[in-house]
Amino acid sequence: MDIAKQIDVLQKGRVLVLKLISNYTLSQINSIPKGFNNNIGWNVAHLVVTQQLLCYKLSGLPTVLSQEMIDRYAKGTYPENYNIAQEEWDQIKTLFLSLPEKLKSDYEKGVFVKYTEYTTSVDVTLDGIDKAIAFNNFHEGIHLGVVLALRKLI
Repeated sequence: MDIAKQIDVLQKGRVLVLKLISNYTLSQINSIPKGFNNNIGWNVAHLVVTQQLLCYKLSGLPTVLSQEMIDRYAKGTYPENYNIAQEEWDQIKTLFLSLPEKLKSDYEKGVFVKYTEYTTSVDVTLDGIDKAIAFNNFHEGIHLGVVLALRKLI
C-alpha cells in the first residue's frame, strides 16, 4: 500500500471539505437540520478526532488533542445543546488541515511501531497503521457525504 498516496487523498479531501463550506456562517456550521442529529461543525471536528484516535491512540502514541475535544467529538457523540464558538472553529479548521501533514511526517520518521488491533463499527479490523490510514480515508468519505447532505438543508 502506498501510504504517501493515501495521505495525499486525505489532504486533498480535507481541502475539498473546507472549500465546500468556506462561505457558510458559524450559525450555519452549527445548524442541525430536521432529521439530522449533527451539523457541519461536528462532522469536521469528528474527522479530526477520529484520525487522531485511529492513527495515534491505537499506535500507543499521544494525540495532539485535548481530552475535552475527544470527548465532545468522538464516535457516539452529538452536538446537543452545544454550539462551536468562532475561536474553537478556527482551531478545528487549522487542525483539520495541519494534522495530515503531521501524520505524513511521523510516518516517514517511523514513529508508528506498534498498533492495538481494533475492529470498526463496519466490521473492518485494523491491525496496523497502514490499514488505519486507509480506513480513515473511507471514514472521511462517509462524512464528506454527510456534509454534502447538510449543505443542502441549511
